[in-house]
Amino acid sequence: MKGVILAGGSATRLRPLTIATNKHLLALYDKPVIYYPIERLVSAGIDRIMIVTGPEHVGGFVKLLGSGQNFISPKTGEPIQITYGVQNEPNGIAKGLAIAREHVGNDTCILHLGDNIILDDISEAVDSFKTGASVFMTRVKDPERFGIAELGPKHSIKHIIEKPKKPASNFAVIGLYMYDNTVFNRILGLKPSARAEYEITDLNNIYASENQLTYTKLKQKWFDIGTFDSLLEAADFLHKRQLPHHGV
Repeated sequence: MKGVILAGGSATRLRPLTIATNKHLLALYDKPVIYYPIERLVSAGIDRIMIVTGPEHVGGFVKLLGSGQNFISPKTGEPIQITYGVQNEPNGIAKGLAIAREHVGNDTCILHLGDNIILDDISEAVDSFKTGASVFMTRVKDPERFGIAELGPKHSIKHIIEKPKKPASNFAVIGLYMYDNTVFNRILGLKPSARAEYEITDLNNIYASENQLTYTKLKQKWFDIGTFDSLLEAADFLHKRQLPHHGV
C-alpha cells in the first residue's frame, strides 16, 4: 500500500500564522504538524509516501523532510521514501489524490489529510484492506458540521451526506481513506461541485452505491487543526499525553 498526504490549502482561518508558511509546517506542541500523519502511516507499515501540496510550498516541505531519511520503516529498518506532488489549483481532495496516480502504480493507497491528527493504531485496518474503499469515522457532538455516514450491515456505509440537517448518525467521516486501484478511473468520472471542487464525498459515495464502502471507527481522540482553538486544543492534549502521570 502506498501513502498519500494532502498538505495544500491557504488556511485562511489560521492567518496571520499562514501568510508566510503552510499550516502543515506549523508547530504542534513539539513537532511540525506534517510529522503526525507521516508517523501514523509509517507506524502502519507504509514506507512510500507522496506529499501533495501547492507549488509555493514544495520548497518548505523538501527542506524539512528531504526524501524521508529521518523516518525509519518498522518493516525494513531503513528510511522511508518521501516524494512530492504539486496541485496547481485548489480544486478538491479527489483531484489532489489523482496527482498520485503514478506514485501508487498498481498498488492500493491510503489518503491522509495532513491537518487531521489521528492517534489510533491503524495497522490492522491497513493490513486487512484488499478492495473497494474504506473510511475512518469518529463520534461527534455536532454531526451537522461534518460528512455523516448512514451505516449499513457488516461495517458497510450506505451513503455519506455532507452537513446534514437531520443526521442519520453521529459518526463523522474524517480525513483518512483507503482505496483500491480503481479509484483513479473513478475520479475521472467526477463532476465539480457547486464550489468548483472535486469532492472526496462524491468519490466515496460512488463506492457506497456499489456496496464497496466500509468503515473503521476510531477509539482515540481525533483533531482537525484548521482553527486557532483546535490547534491549541491538540497541542495541549499532546503535551498532557506525554506527561509521566498520563502515560502514553
